[in-house]
Amino acid sequence: MTIKKTLTIAGSDSSGGAGLQADLKTFEEYGTFGFSAITTIVTMDPDNNWSHGVTPLDANLLRAQLKTILSGGPVDAMKTGMLGSVEIIEATRDAIDEHNLQNVVIDPVMVCKGEDELIQPENAEAIRDLLLPRALITTPNLFEAGQLSGLGKLTTLDDMKAAAKKIVALGVKYVVIKGGKTLQSDNAIDLLYDGTTFTVLETPKIDTNFNHGAGCTFAAAITAGLAKGLTVEEAVHKAKDFVTAAIKSGFAFNKFIGPVWHGAYNNAENR
Repeated sequence: MTIKKTLTIAGSDSSGGAGLQADLKTFEEYGTFGFSAITTIVTMDPDNNWSHGVTPLDANLLRAQLKTILSGGPVDAMKTGMLGSVEIIEATRDAIDEHNLQNVVIDPVMVCKGEDELIQPENAEAIRDLLLPRALITTPNLFEAGQLSGLGKLTTLDDMKAAAKKIVALGVKYVVIKGGKTLQSDNAIDLLYDGTTFTVLETPKIDTNFNHGAGCTFAAAITAGLAKGLTVEEAVHKAKDFVTAAIKSGFAFNKFIGPVWHGAYNNAENR
């Protein structure tokens, strides 16, 4: 039996819905073995309007984690999530280069759910300059795509297409921009661009607030699909189905937050 190996370099979300917790759950639902290197600790304070605390770890600790993980050889696919500091981004880039890692998925996390200000502007620049040229695909949401492309706020499909062209020009081979529930449409629209062809992925919007972790889950599903040998196009389409099922089955964690259910695609609750 050959089990494919997947890696997430991401922040820890104690609520379990997003971050490396979402990634590892998704990896296992796809039948891959997931490794995790923790970059940041994210906390949310229910006594203070559910405000986020983001605490980056030391970059040398990340290097030590990656040395442990990659001592057994390269993984079949990897993704990044919240990275926390320029030094952490540099350590991630160095690991990709040193181990010639393939099937690199960059989820350019720049904000916490429910917020719209950059966690650290210098991180966005480092992701753009240091990681995108190493990536097979990047998975920004509308806000992140606006930052990476320099186009600012994106509100239409034409805006997404313009941003996708600029992002691919940065050196990444594919980009999928997540329109999600933010784009003004009756459908949840994502846009895949390979430098030549645009592919629009649409599903009916799901009326729910239980969508915490949807972006992380989508990127993790693409990563696992690539590890299992899917093409980028196949991986993105399956990830769309996977995360749609997860959102449909989202549930309330507490009065502030509701995560997606990562087991929905495989009906894990009935196994």
